[in-house]
Amino acid sequence: MSIGAREFIDKLLVEKYSNTQVENHNEDALVSKVSADDMMYAMNASASNFKTMLALNKRLTSVCYGVVSKSAKYVQTEELVNA
Repeated sequence: MSIGAREFIDKLLVEKYSNTQVENHNEDALVSKVSADDMMYAMNASASNFKTMLALNKRLTSVCYGVVSKSAKYVQTEELVNA
């Protein structure tokens, strides 16, 4: 398995950018733009909101099941009465 451009367009791109030099290794690139405390606060708030949403969803599901079961009308058929 060889490494390198196989198609014509790839070869042209390699030739074009082979002498281009990119340097972005300055000191500012290694420093975070967001503080760790702010990130932890945002993650905690998001997790708390999601946890509350799950609890509300669970409660709503249980209430809906209760409403459906109370509004259901059970009718006995004659087959079950004679059995």
